[in-house]
Amino acid sequence: FLATSRASAASLVMLLRRSELLLRGAASARRRGVAHKAGPAVQRLITQHGLHGAPIEASGPRGTITPADVVAASRIKAAEDEKARTPVRVSVLPFETYMCEAPSVEVTTNRTEMLAYYTQMYTMRRLELGADALYKSKHIKGFCHLYDGQEAVCVGMEAAISMKDSIITAYRDHCYQLSRGDSPASIYAELMGRASGCARGKGGSMHMYMAKNNFFGGNGIVGAQQPLGAGLAFAHKYKGDGGVALALYGDGAANQGQLFEAMNMAALWKLPCIFVCENNRYGMGTSTARGSAMPEYYKRGQYMPGVCADGMNVLAVREAVKYATAHCRSGAGPFVLEFDTYRYHGHSMSDPGVTYRDRTEVAGVRESRDPVNKARAWLTDKAGVPEAELKAIEVATRKSIDAEIALAKAASAPPDSDIIDCIYVGQNPKMFVRGCDMSKSHGEFGVSC
Repeated sequence: FLATSRASAASLVMLLRRSELLLRGAASARRRGVAHKAGPAVQRLITQHGLHGAPIEASGPRGTITPADVVAASRIKAAEDEKARTPVRVSVLPFETYMCEAPSVEVTTNRTEMLAYYTQMYTMRRLELGADALYKSKHIKGFCHLYDGQEAVCVGMEAAISMKDSIITAYRDHCYQLSRGDSPASIYAELMGRASGCARGKGGSMHMYMAKNNFFGGNGIVGAQQPLGAGLAFAHKYKGDGGVALALYGDGAANQGQLFEAMNMAALWKLPCIFVCENNRYGMGTSTARGSAMPEYYKRGQYMPGVCADGMNVLAVREAVKYATAHCRSGAGPFVLEFDTYRYHGHSMSDPGVTYRDRTEVAGVRESRDPVNKARAWLTDKAGVPEAELKAIEVATRKSIDAEIALAKAASAPPDSDIIDCIYVGQNPKMFVRGCDMSKSHGEFGVSC
């Protein structure tokens, strides 16, 4: 996807760092599959050259590996790595535009980058399927909104930005928590109300949060995040830190009045804010055709430019976000993006998702547009990645997710005392908190925060 410019190289490094944790399980599996028969000095040499897990042809006595063998294997690996970084041109579907030029449909990528994207999307898919199973087995209670089908939006977006940029979204937030640096175990713990969860078990599915990496939730009220996103953009401009805020919302929330108020303020003040509509075709159980008089959401900014991209193609998403962030960082003001995507589950786990659409429709999207399968097909058909290599990643990812679920299940519930904690930052421990009746209250009457 990336050419040879410095900015592109920096983006690749950032992507690979994000993928490091996800790839670790697969790497461990490969290491276990290749045993190197060598003395301590040669083993250190193997480590120095990063050859653990790589095949090394042994020429020493009794099949031992010699220093010359390590050097030869290192040269082979370097050639393979260089080939994996060779730029490849790929075409994506044309972008629809409003008040701006269209990004190029010719996109540059390479095998290394695509493997990282695929690993991230596959991990997100397994993360959400794990949550589905936990909900059905009654380990997760309450609300639970899944993101499977929309993974290309999250991964493509993150590939175009950095951790200095802010993200705020609605309640379909598990994968954004993961992409911003949290672990599956922490996410599952939060879903199950455990103290080790990312919000100490108090937030659940809709209130993931990681402020240290500029992820601000996870918001349960429809459209509530839209003006907050404009506020985050104001903070970036005020601080002069070069960051951009991305305020994500669905097609259902696109009709909220507060969106247009936030857009107006963002345009007046030329805030570096990207309003991102993840159009998954249904606002709860209402189709866009029935719920929106004008379903071209990228034009809803009226006085600001907009682009609509294929939200099922990680490359198209990345290029659209790159285009929008360049506009915002230039000081030109806000931008609107719409991603044409699809959710496989219902609106939430309590919605079977088949009363307002039929199973044939869902199956048709899975077969023709699935973002994970699309990336996988490119890797096997265009990049020549062996099926066995992808299988190793998939098997390792499944095992890793299973292990993370086990960790979360073993975690303890928050203590009862936590119920009155974190009402205010640095609150007085004697602060009076009224209970369901006065006898259940905490603290000293009359003491405030």
